[in-house]
Amino acid sequence: QAQLAESGGGLVQPGGSLTLSCVRSGRSFAAYAMGWFRQAPGREREFVAAINRDGPKYAESVKGRFTISKDNAKNTVYLQMNRLEPADTAVYYCGASPYYGGSYFYEREKYQYWGQGTQVTVSS
Repeated sequence: QAQLAESGGGLVQPGGSLTLSCVRSGRSFAAYAMGWFRQAPGREREFVAAINRDGPKYAESVKGRFTISKDNAKNTVYLQMNRLEPADTAVYYCGASPYYGGSYFYEREKYQYWGQGTQVTVSS
C-alpha cells in the first residue's frame, strides 16, 4: 500500500528555517510528480512546490525562499524553507501525482496520494 509520511514541522521564529521530509513507501514513485501543499485554518489547500519531469516548480509566494529536492536512494522528498514568515503558518502536506510531466503539478485534484500533514508555525 502506497504511503507518504511527512516530518520536520514545528515552531520557528520569523526569519528562521525548517526542513520538511516526506518518506515514500509501498510502491515505486519514479514516474510521479511530488508536491508540497499547505492548508491554513479556514483556507483551501494551496500549492507550494513540486518536482516533476521538468524540474522544480514553486508558488510565487515562496519562490526564492523554499527549495524542493528529492533523494531517490532514500525515497525521500524534502522542502527546505528559509526566511519563514507568519503567513507560512499552515499544515504542510506531501502529495504524489501520476502526471509526471506537463503543467498539472499545481492542481491538488491531480494528486493521487497524500501524507497526513505536518504543522509549521511561524511566530515570535
